[in-house]
Amino acid sequence: MGGWSWLCCGRSNAGCDAVRLPEPFHLPAPLPQWPQGGDFAKGTICIGELDVVNITKFRSIWSCPGASFYEPEGVPDGFHCLGHYAQQNDRPLQGFLLVAREVASHLLTSIKPALEKPLDYSLVWTNAGLNEDDNSECGCVWLPSPPNGYKALGYVVTKGPKKPSLEAVRCVRDDLTDTCKSFRSIVNLENVCQIWKTRPCHRGVRGHGIPVGTFACETESTESEESILPCLKNLDSNLKAMPNLEQINALIKHYGPTVFFHPQETYLPSSVSWFFENGATLHKKDIKMGDVILPGGSNLPAGGTNDGEYWIDLPDDDRNEYVKVGNLKSAELYAHVKPAHGGTFTDIAMWVFCPFNGPATIKVGFASFALQKVGRHIGDWEHFTLRVSNFSGELSSIYFSQHSGGEWVDACNLEFVSGNKAIMYSSRNGHASYPHPGCYLMGSEKLGVGVRNDVARSDFSVDSSTQYKIISAGHLGGAVVEPCWLQYMREWGPKITYNSRSEIDTVLSFLPFFLRFTAEAIFNSLPEELYEEEGPTGPKEKNNWEGDERG
Repeated sequence: MGGWSWLCCGRSNAGCDAVRLPEPFHLPAPLPQWPQGGDFAKGTICIGELDVVNITKFRSIWSCPGASFYEPEGVPDGFHCLGHYAQQNDRPLQGFLLVAREVASHLLTSIKPALEKPLDYSLVWTNAGLNEDDNSECGCVWLPSPPNGYKALGYVVTKGPKKPSLEAVRCVRDDLTDTCKSFRSIVNLENVCQIWKTRPCHRGVRGHGIPVGTFACETESTESEESILPCLKNLDSNLKAMPNLEQINALIKHYGPTVFFHPQETYLPSSVSWFFENGATLHKKDIKMGDVILPGGSNLPAGGTNDGEYWIDLPDDDRNEYVKVGNLKSAELYAHVKPAHGGTFTDIAMWVFCPFNGPATIKVGFASFALQKVGRHIGDWEHFTLRVSNFSGELSSIYFSQHSGGEWVDACNLEFVSGNKAIMYSSRNGHASYPHPGCYLMGSEKLGVGVRNDVARSDFSVDSSTQYKIISAGHLGGAVVEPCWLQYMREWGPKITYNSRSEIDTVLSFLPFFLRFTAEAIFNSLPEELYEEEGPTGPKEKNNWEGDERG
């Protein structure tokens, strides 16, 4: 797979550059034998009229400075390629392509086949020189021309100008596809052909879209909405490839990250039961005294919406400061297991609870200012999400939740602490999660202005592979009983109104005139909740409980 490939991306063979192909990525440790049951990690998933297989081994077709293009290697007999794969050269080779075959039982019952060969190909882009005698090293990107009632799901790349064989790919019947959109740039070929990664438009628990692993292509002559090819759609509602309870436990024990808190962290996590058992109180609007919450949260109001009628607070007695700093020994992560990408992946969202979120520190240039109020609130829910392939049980990526947003990080860009267990860094006071140590700014990294998120290793850590509890797995029916506190939809802390923005204004007043207005504009763009001492809602009230993660 690795090695050297010589090519020219220009119109001439002069000055040809050597391009290093990415080395294939492998997880640090071999995968275990997963517990048996259902179709999880069996290699093939039925999505209705099609069986699909996930190919992760590739054969290089053509490369240029910036990116390389591949076709699947080792396609099983009877399966067909749907398009080619592309990725940047500056990262390890980690990707996939789905190949498909018609389900035998549907061959006789369907009016039209699920798969058909293209009628022809149209040339979308090439770097071949019109006046050159030898274009054998050029790259060409082709769009399959589907029969009426069918759609192409991927582009085909060739080295040299010869048109691809009609046997190279298959097109898919319209009703078996779903809409896609581009979301991450791969490379811009000669500034006229933009290559994108794509993902389904319909994602989350109820989304049926399945990414094929192919790329999108936009040129000066194509409209954006016309150039985004569709993806597959899972029409099998049974989601047979989702893991059972034993398999979920095996996945968490194999992949569960270790969460490291900052060495100067004051406000550590605890279990929800420890929080309740040590005096947390439930308050109702217009009633002065709060009620002690029972250990399992059975006296919390269930359901409804966050209407401001109830909220949770710290103990009303001298345990207040004791509870505020948490209890690391009792801490456990709460796992919500759900289907992703039409049931071809499993998302394991791991939620961590901290009784208190500390005040922020802001950075302006080389100076940092520790605040007293901004960022403080009682009750803090943060999470990260493991995305696992249901074809093999292999970890694909992890989502790092960071305040009002977050980021997906592919497995090849993670740090690992033991075997295939990744490292999760929790930011000081704010508990946002990051894949590597350092200082991350919520604001402008370029200008060095914003709220600091400092992360580093320390002796404060939680091993989520052992300290966890599965709290929800809807695809298993009643196999997982959700805790009472999960049905509480109101806030986990009181709303306290004060002029916290005055702290920011005080800092701004000491800045040089030329920097003051730039910094003020950046702080004005930050989420309003940063300036309010208001507790968050619980996991089930978040829009990513059933939806996809926020990018």
